[in-house]
Order: sequence, then C-alpha cells, then structure tokens
Amino acid sequence: MKTRDTDWDGVRLHVVTGKGGTGKTTVAAALALALASGGRKVLLVEVEGRQGIAQIFDRPPLPYEERKIAVAPGGGDVYALAIDPEEAMLEYMEMFYGMRRAGRALTKMGIVDFATTVAPGFRDVLVTGKTTEAVRRKSKNGKRVYDAVVLDAPPTGRITRFLNVTQEVAGLARVGPIKNHSDLVSGVVKSPETAVHFVTVLEEMPVQETLDGITELRSAGLPVGGVFVNMVRESLHLDSAVKGGFDVGELALGLKAAGLADGAGDASVIAEALAEEVAEYARRTELEKRERGSLEAAGTPRYELPLLADGVDLAGLYELAENICAQGVA
Repeated sequence: MKTRDTDWDGVRLHVVTGKGGTGKTTVAAALALALASGGRKVLLVEVEGRQGIAQIFDRPPLPYEERKIAVAPGGGDVYALAIDPEEAMLEYMEMFYGMRRAGRALTKMGIVDFATTVAPGFRDVLVTGKTTEAVRRKSKNGKRVYDAVVLDAPPTGRITRFLNVTQEVAGLARVGPIKNHSDLVSGVVKSPETAVHFVTVLEEMPVQETLDGITELRSAGLPVGGVFVNMVRESLHLDSAVKGGFDVGELALGLKAAGLADGAGDASVIAEALAEEVAEYARRTELEKRERGSLEAAGTPRYELPLLADGVDLAGLYELAENICAQGVA
C-alpha cells in the first residue's frame, strides 16, 4: 500500500454530518471509497437505522455485523456496519457485566427501549462506542484492523450533542463502567485522530446550519474537519443578466435566424421565457457566490462535488470518490 499526502493525514475517524437533503450519506459513502483506494481497508458506519448505505450500494439491508460491500478504486475494501442500539447494548452488558442473557431478557421486557428513551445520551454512547471500538481495534499482529472509519452521523442540528458523550452521560453515572466507557469514547472523538466533516449545498439555510454547527463543535472542543459542498452546478458568467441588461430583442433575432422559432411573434415569446430562465439562473449563481463567501469565512477546508446529471448510482459514487481523491481529501 503506497503512502500519500492528504489534507487529513493522521485522521482515522471521519464523522460526516449535514442538513437533511444535502446528500450526507452519499458523501460519506464516496469518502469511504476514496479513503480505501490504493489498497486500504475502511469501515463505513451508519447509526440512524435508515439503511441508507445498503440503498446507495444497491445491497440488501445490512445486518448488525461488519461485511464487505465494495472494492475501492485501485484496490482496497470498504466494509459496512449498520449499528443497532439494542444489539450494541447487549454487547455492552456482556463486555462490562457478563450479562448478555440477562440483557436479552430485559430487551423482551422493553427495559432497553425504556432506558434509551429516558436517557437518550446513553443511546449515543452505545453507538459512538461501537464506532470508536472499530477505530481502536487491532489484529493479532498489532496492526489496526481498519485504516480508517467513516461514520454517517446524525444531522448537523444534533451532531454536537451526539458526539459530546461525556457531557451527555454526566447525569447518568459519575463513576463505574458507563462513565469509564464514555471517557474512552470521548478520548477518541476529541483526539487528533478524529475530524467532523460537514456536507452542505449552496443555499442559505444549509450553509447557515453548517456555520452554526462548526461554531458549536468548536465551543465543545470537538475537532472540526472540512466542508463538502455537494451538488455544485457549473457556473456561467451572466453578469449582464443579473443587472437587467439582457437584450431580449437580440435573443429573439438570434432564435429566428437559427431556425428555432417561427415568425417574429413566436421568437419574441420564446426569447422572453428564455431570458427569464437565464436571469433566474444568474441570480442563483450570485446567491451561490455569496454562500461560498460565508463558508470561506469559517476558515475550514472546502471541497466541491459536482451535481451528477444521471443521479447517484454506483458509477456516480465512484466518480465522486475520484473527485474527492483529486482534491486531496484522501
């Protein structure tokens, strides 16, 4: 496996968050492929129970076990895990108390659901704990099992609370296995081995939510990664359209001369409709330029991923992965 210089050398846990509709899971999957390229082994984890990873890789629903789902460009393997909080809790009880059978009995009684509903911070500790265990895990020869772990995390509005596990369980336990476990998780999450990446699109609300999330993470002492601007359209220079200087009459003459309209009246109607669309496109381009400026002010690395004309299928996913590698992310 050849070495390479990237923007995130030394990071082994890549947490990916973003506002709904920005393509968070798509970017997480493409990032996992990019990180695995060239012969690496990467684990892609989801925690929200939506089976988004299975859908994007065109696989059956994932069980609660790590299994290979893709081969990365240039060799390398991507494994996936859909974490189930109930199974994670059973593992937890066996690990710390030797009570897996008792845990299953409690599950049948509904105690597990009750506990994680009353103390949602405990549920977060379970799923982040399973993820960080994969980051720390070593094989018999002492090497890390995974070169990197990518976590498809909850949306931006919940990410700080989700990762700030020590604070969330402070009211549950101040000593004992739960406290020790949360401290271990926090040690990984707050270390230089972790980076929390944001996914956004160039629209006001997702960008503002991204900026708010970055501020919250920094206030909590959590490591901010990069910003992936997803679904970027190719921009044209249409300053005259924005300023209202678009000549509809000239456009009508051009349409008629090109044989794209019948008669002056038809050409005029088409030209006016087309001019309106061009002006709207130009205004959107100006808004996107403004949102780029807002993101630049955040002082984090920024990467732009194209809007795929044919949608995100497997071929598109690999295209995004190559784009991520080309920008020095992985």
